[in-house]
Amino acid sequence: MKITMQHFLIIKCRMEMKRILLPLIVMLFTAIQLVAQVPDRGRPKFDPKAFEMKMEQYVSTAAGFTPAEASKFFPLYREMHRKLRGCFDEMRMYRHVDTNDDEASYKAIKRLDEIDLEMKELQQRYHAKLLKVVPAGKVMKVIKAEERFHRQAFKQILESPKN
Repeated sequence: MKITMQHFLIIKCRMEMKRILLPLIVMLFTAIQLVAQVPDRGRPKFDPKAFEMKMEQYVSTAAGFTPAEASKFFPLYREMHRKLRGCFDEMRMYRHVDTNDDEASYKAIKRLDEIDLEMKELQQRYHAKLLKVVPAGKVMKVIKAEERFHRQAFKQILESPKN
């Protein structure tokens, strides 16, 4: 078989492509693996269950709950927070209202005010239920401890390293 100049050029071109493409492919796969290993720019992914557990532990310690009090208190507390989270989720939808549209802005303001009132009424109802299972002083300690916990958690997020 006779190799012509055209065949020679094709073979040479293929060899050049392999020499260039192979390192590019290796670098691409390496970059993909590195990006996959670092969630959300170096910050660990938020785990709602772990957050809830830490908050309950913090609140329980601050309030000085006995195991019996904690077993009565936390089911109601979780139920209240689940319902409040629904309100916060609805409020979050209104972040994207077109502020140049006065009618849409007006409706959003009215609805956000209604949600605020619903949340306060929800808190009042659940505080009344909580007061039936633990003393008022402990409920107040929980309210204060929860505020402290959220402030500390927010501060940790702000101080965490950003890559």
